[in-house]
Amino acid sequence: MIQRQTRNITDHHQMIVQNFWNLIVKNTVRHPTASFSTRSAEAVNYLELPRKLSKFERKPLVTSITELKRKARTERKTRQQVHEITLRAPENGTLVKSLVPIAHKVYATRTELFNCVSRMINSIPIYTCSLCGEVYVGCVPHKIRTCNVAGSSSRKEHRWERGGLNHILPTVECFHLYDRVGRAVSHEERCLVDRIPAVVELCVQAGMDILEYPTRRRAFPVYNVAGRMIDFERRFPKNDLVVEDIEAFGFWEKKENPGKDKKSLDFPSDIQGLAVRGMVAWEKMRSGVLKLMQKYPVQTCGYCPEVQVGPKGHRVRQCQAYKHQMRDGQHAWQEATIDDFVPPVYVWHVQQQQTDGRPLVDRLKRYYGKLPAVVELFSQAGAHVGEAYTSVMREDVVVPGLDEEKWVV
Repeated sequence: MIQRQTRNITDHHQMIVQNFWNLIVKNTVRHPTASFSTRSAEAVNYLELPRKLSKFERKPLVTSITELKRKARTERKTRQQVHEITLRAPENGTLVKSLVPIAHKVYATRTELFNCVSRMINSIPIYTCSLCGEVYVGCVPHKIRTCNVAGSSSRKEHRWERGGLNHILPTVECFHLYDRVGRAVSHEERCLVDRIPAVVELCVQAGMDILEYPTRRRAFPVYNVAGRMIDFERRFPKNDLVVEDIEAFGFWEKKENPGKDKKSLDFPSDIQGLAVRGMVAWEKMRSGVLKLMQKYPVQTCGYCPEVQVGPKGHRVRQCQAYKHQMRDGQHAWQEATIDDFVPPVYVWHVQQQQTDGRPLVDRLKRYYGKLPAVVELFSQAGAHVGEAYTSVMREDVVVPGLDEEKWVV
């Protein structure tokens, strides 16, 4: 008898809870394709962007510190034994032949992307804040008060000015290495070695031959014996290495802008076709860079945006980030990610129902999504945004009016 009463109480409890949640879902303001509520089932998959690190924090490590210590102990024990360490391409100085076409493809798509963006910014304006550097893509700058730097007003309002190509596609530069497995660039050579875009340097090291940026191509691999690199081509050099026209450094006088191609490319006349072509070039460039970075390592400083393509970082003492005095100005090198190499500048996403000339306001900023500036530029021109950005653009949330905000659940 007692068990029957207990079962009935349990059933009534489950029924009450189920009716309670059904009532909440029924009273939530809904839309045929979206919802005002940020707690709805459609908004659960919203992905928060990585927060901006303070100047005292270090970038998260790609490989855990435990794994790095284990590899260091293994390498230290290996160097104590006098035997040859087998090296594979590209660690032995030779090229990975399967990645050479990808390097050419990345270089070509980068040129195409720059050409598409340079044509589109004439139709869709770009704005940047003169104080904090925030970027906005659209005709009317937003009114969201997020300017929190030294010199900004107490209301944290931005001071907008017209921006350009470099604000939505920032170029990350690094030192060009004539020999990628040779010694690192020293502090005394900082003015002798040229700095070029890091994507171009990655393509050159992966097999892309550019006349303005000569590099050493080996026919014989480099050997590692007891931790020391042995290069047989120094004793038996190739014929093309003794040519007098090749200079290891000082070639910046012949440098041309790598973002511009000498050949005139055929682009669509309409802006939507141009945006679709630019979106494809952006996705192909990032995917190609990811494939190259899996084989050709890229280093970045843990505290500043400095990047170096190669197995190790340079030794130039120019870091001015947190605790640089303890490192004598040298960088705290660690493995780089795709965002360090090709940084996406995230901007507020403007939905189609918001393109009526009204700016984005501060009170409704929790309903706005974000996109990389290049993707936002192409999306406003009519290009389709892939599913990879669905979790951050928040197309499933309808932005309410200011008079409707207090009724939103």
